[in-house]
Amino acid sequence: MKISQLDPATLTDEQLTTLLYGYKKDDGKSGDCIFVPGSSKAVEYRVPKAVDLYKQGRARKLLFSGGVSWDETKTPEAVLMKAKALSLGIAAKDILVEDRSLHTKENVLASLLVLDRAIDLHRIKRLLLVTASYHMPRVYLMMRTYMPSWIEYSLCPVDDKTTTAENWHLSPFGRKRVETEARKLISYVQQGIIQEFPLYR
Repeated sequence: MKISQLDPATLTDEQLTTLLYGYKKDDGKSGDCIFVPGSSKAVEYRVPKAVDLYKQGRARKLLFSGGVSWDETKTPEAVLMKAKALSLGIAAKDILVEDRSLHTKENVLASLLVLDRAIDLHRIKRLLLVTASYHMPRVYLMMRTYMPSWIEYSLCPVDDKTTTAENWHLSPFGRKRVETEARKLISYVQQGIIQEFPLYR
């Protein structure tokens, strides 16, 4: 499936499922850091998954990325994710925070300096990516586009209640999320913002 050739207006439900959920899931490999981009539900869904991977010994560091605030406290999502990880028993020394980015591309770009200062980019061999299942292709391809080419990735998706591969099409909310994500992904690849690396092998 070449993403650049797709038209989101004509995709069937089966094609949308393949596009956003058809990638190779977690390969079980260990890495140097667990990368978690923010969202309004990241504290609820993504942080527990990342903490579980950390406690399994899959990586020694967690990087929470995101500067968007979702409530009246104006607290960046990365700071909220760190607080949740601390409450789940993660040591502060093992948590990295990037709290300036406002969208997925900036999550990646702003995290480059954080990773370099904390670990040294030339020492990083593998990152574990934790995000919503339907968001994973965009995060992965952004990483492949803007991170150093030698870094490899393990894709560790987490589902919420309404946007799984099996049920996204059953609710208006799930359908809107998936169709919007598909439009973004296809548009970014067509514009050259994201390079078209293989997703489905």
